Amino acid sequence: MDYLVIEGYKTAAEEFSKEANLDPMVDLDSIESRMSIREAIQRGDVEEAIEKVNDLNPEILDTNPQLYFHLQQQRLIEHIRHGRVNEALHFAQSELAPRGEENPEFLHELERTMALLAFDSTPDPPAAIAALLHPSQRMRTAGELNSAILESLSQGKETKLVGLVRLLCWGEALLEEKADFPRVDFLPGLGTGKAKAE
Repeated sequence: MDYLVIEGYKTAAEEFSKEANLDPMVDLDSIESRMSIREAIQRGDVEEAIEKVNDLNPEILDTNPQLYFHLQQQRLIEHIRHGRVNEALHFAQSELAPRGEENPEFLHELERTMALLAFDSTPDPPAAIAALLHPSQRMRTAGELNSAILESLSQGKETKLVGLVRLLCWGEALLEEKADFPRVDFLPGLGTGKAKAE
């Protein structure tokens, strides 16, 4: 249930709750709100995501300057992605530059993002710069925002299932030093597993 709630599978969480006769640990409607925000980020509509977060709980962005900067950075990336150079420059100067002056880490991220403009017409930009336009950048921003929303709801940021798998791997590593035993092999990304005797 924890995994289904954190990852945003509302329908599956409802069905699981009914079949297992469990009371959900959170309001399942909050899942829909989080997924709506995540989808807005993933399609590049950062303004809509910010509005929805503020409707949900305005303190989330007020108390987390790094998250707010990353959302604004994503807005800048979207301006650049769509070729709105003048808007990107104005937005960077008015919204992001003042935050960069306050925090050197933000300034480095802003400079890296602005480098997208310099490499716009280059067929093979540096990987660190090109990565900002990759869909994984949107996913990273959406994941960071999802974690902050979960934290504001007093919910864990990471599924307990992932923690249990890490604990299993740690236990196996300790046991491996002392004995032979059947191990559990995992595919990359903690997908399916199968027992294997060594």
